[in-house]
Amino acid sequence: QVQLVQSGGGLVQTGGSLRLSCAASGGTDELYAVAWFRQVLGMEREFLGRIQWNSFSTYYTDAMQGRLSISRDNANNTVYLQMSSLTPEDTAVYYCAATGMRTTSHRHYHYWGQGTQVTVSS
Repeated sequence: QVQLVQSGGGLVQTGGSLRLSCAASGGTDELYAVAWFRQVLGMEREFLGRIQWNSFSTYYTDAMQGRLSISRDNANNTVYLQMSSLTPEDTAVYYCAATGMRTTSHRHYHYWGQGTQVTVSS
């Protein structure tokens, strides 16, 4: 079992930046990657990007290229999301999630953080 605990989020102004943390504990040896998703009420969870647990290699969707950075601190097993140039369209609940396989589908991520609301004011 892997536990993910998120921190950060809240209210951000348009044009500002966002930093979220996701602390992993438990059976992290089995992990392939930790990813960040976001969800707007009534919409499906949107994959934003991931970092491979062992190689630290990152992958971002085309929409997030240039705005999103995902990193990992090996010392404390914490994964970070940094997003810049925020707009109100970035308002959503943000989740970190972990998986043991190479996938971008939320259906194959079995461990989830508690989610954190990010609101971008215009």
